[in-house]
Amino acid sequence: MSPEKKRAMIRRDHPRLSIVQQCKLVRLSRSAFYYTPVEIDADTLAMMKEIDRVFTKYPFFGSRQIAAYLRREGTVVGRHRVRRLMAKMGLEAMGSIRNSVYEGQPMRVYRVIC
Repeated sequence: MSPEKKRAMIRRDHPRLSIVQQCKLVRLSRSAFYYTPVEIDADTLAMMKEIDRVFTKYPFFGSRQIAAYLRREGTVVGRHRVRRLMAKMGLEAMGSIRNSVYEGQPMRVYRVIC
């Protein structure tokens, strides 16, 4: 059962059971009960758009090359932030896959954009 469904089962104004007891009954931690997801801010969305723009133009660029490209354009960004945002967007650099060539295989294996 998802945490959202478990959260919906808990009533804050229950006359006999406290929130702690209700959380134990549905096997939900109290921190998960009180957690509210944080929205993505405008700066991060703008950075994701820039990364997507560069990645669309150069699909073989990885996080290091995208970070360097953005720095040359004047956007201050670190490689690790680019890597995290690329993973969040599901972007992977196109290129040969490591350890994809074994003895007996006639050619290299490449990722393909579908």
